[in-house]
Amino acid sequence: MSAALLALFLAACGGSDGELATATPPAPPPDASCAVDTSTGSVVVGSGLAGDPAAPEAASGYRVGLTPVHARTYMVAANTPLASKAGCDVLKAGGSAVDAAIAVQMVLGLVEPQSSGIGGGAFMLHYDARTRTVISYDGRETAPAAATENYLRWIDDATNHAPPVPSARASGRAVGTPGVLKMLELAHKEHGKLPWKDLFQPGIKLATEGFKIPGRMADAIASHRASLLRDAEAAATYYNADGTPRAPGSTLTIPAYAATLTAIANNGVGAFYGGPIARSIVDKVNIAASADGATPITPGKTTLSDLSSYVAKKRPAVCTTYRAYWVCGMGPPSSGGITVAQSLGILENFNLELFGPTAVDKEGGKPDVFGVHLIAESERLAYADRDKYIADTDFVSLPGGTWNTMLNKPYLRSRADLISFSRSMGTAQAGDLGAVPLGVVPTPENGTTQVTIADKDGNVVSFTSTVESSFGSFHMTRGFMLNNQLTDFAATPTDDAGVPVANRVQPGKRPRSSMAPTLVFRKAADGAIGDFAMATGSPGGATIIQYVVKTLVGVLDWKLDAQQATSMVDFGAENNVRTSVGGEHPNVNVTGNGASDPLVTGLRALGHTVSVGAQSSGVATIVRTQVKGENALQGGADPRREGLALGDTFIPR
Repeated sequence: MSAALLALFLAACGGSDGELATATPPAPPPDASCAVDTSTGSVVVGSGLAGDPAAPEAASGYRVGLTPVHARTYMVAANTPLASKAGCDVLKAGGSAVDAAIAVQMVLGLVEPQSSGIGGGAFMLHYDARTRTVISYDGRETAPAAATENYLRWIDDATNHAPPVPSARASGRAVGTPGVLKMLELAHKEHGKLPWKDLFQPGIKLATEGFKIPGRMADAIASHRASLLRDAEAAATYYNADGTPRAPGSTLTIPAYAATLTAIANNGVGAFYGGPIARSIVDKVNIAASADGATPITPGKTTLSDLSSYVAKKRPAVCTTYRAYWVCGMGPPSSGGITVAQSLGILENFNLELFGPTAVDKEGGKPDVFGVHLIAESERLAYADRDKYIADTDFVSLPGGTWNTMLNKPYLRSRADLISFSRSMGTAQAGDLGAVPLGVVPTPENGTTQVTIADKDGNVVSFTSTVESSFGSFHMTRGFMLNNQLTDFAATPTDDAGVPVANRVQPGKRPRSSMAPTLVFRKAADGAIGDFAMATGSPGGATIIQYVVKTLVGVLDWKLDAQQATSMVDFGAENNVRTSVGGEHPNVNVTGNGASDPLVTGLRALGHTVSVGAQSSGVATIVRTQVKGENALQGGADPRREGLALGDTFIPR
């Protein structure tokens, strides 16, 4: 481990970022970072002292009063404070944005195992400031070579058409070949600055010495008790000897996870994709009964060959213009980049500035009825195309073989013309983009986490990783959870009319995702991609697209700061009659199912079927801005989770 990084992990970091307008706390030293301000001074994240944001609290639906964080040259925003701290320490030690992402992911697998980990997959969007290029990295899981189109539907195509037990998700059939480590290795070879092995030390240290269980993790442990107790390792890790869940704030060590990370740190990802760790993964995927033998479990068909042959891929980013900006997202097998770009391309035909939120406060104000109507309708149209046409393009081509068919301005203008100013369309029809019809089978999606990072060299990463549903498949081995990502495939290979579904299971295929890591740039004078402006992304399954769109519109159209746009009411629609308005938000009145809330009643008057159920976004946003005439980074972390933005303290000269 490098001396600089070791010193950071063993010593307390100074200073704060926080509010710039007041100077109540003592001024931190100029080089301070990776700490937060309290009324009594700066507190190191993870210290356990008063004001430490990593101190476990009961999980809540929304943290009121968050303000944007400002940093001078580097910043990380993640969904848990200990992960943010690990990334910030790497940046402070001179690491790149990719280096920081690796450290963050290893900690997230420990402190947020319900959302992501090394047993899952990820997508990363990377901006190289030196070459001014954007590239995407695909670490999506793959179906095993032995999978059939009915892999998730039937126990056996020929002899047993019963569904997998105890469910497709909790069976071995749900587990895709993990891809996040291969992806991170690929990105590190091209953009890493610090030694690979050093980046695992924060996770190893926490797994060995222990951490206090955060509120959201504790809630997930408690709510999935029956499913996790079927797995002997998960039961021993997350439950007491009497079967009760480990409580929030109790100290947890996972020596097996520390050993796994140590092996990967010392020997590279080959230690994961081959040898004893790979054998443990295959054995767990193929398990046939619960720990007590009482519950049958349908085995998967993953082999050592599936693991050893996994390939992470570099793909071109999906970059399109939106007003005065370029917006870049992730292409297939994620639908996130194209669907966000379609939504924005439709919205570009309307003057959204006229319909910004009112009574703007720290929470982002009160969204305008017509603004929400336009955004929800644009999303319905985009989801309709997504559901029909987007899948892993290594197996199913996009219409016309190019994104342009779905993203060109004339086509999106024609889609915008379908939006009524007086009535919701309810359910949209996909555009006619080709002679070969593709069936549509609704596919639920869940889970994930978001990490957004900018380093001092100007490189930026938006990184979304996942094990799919909370605690993935409930299968645990060697200290980490295995994903249930294959349930992101359509459950059946054809629709009711027998038409093939683009997102059907096929051997080696990557399931469609909604993950939408996003980078935004200003247009240069010649119309090309110019200076970095913004990075964002979110967990949330299929609703990720909606969370990202509302955050982008919040900053780019409504001029909210990074925290306000992140905090703002979550709203939007998939391609069904329901429009969501996040009832967890303090600016939404959910009394009587929203009967007295002007946003809810206004949408209902336009024919929307409004749900005010709580939303669980985890948006992490960084915006390039100016403070007192100086360049700065501005960060926002979603108040619906435990996230935190950290960076080097901004002190105006």
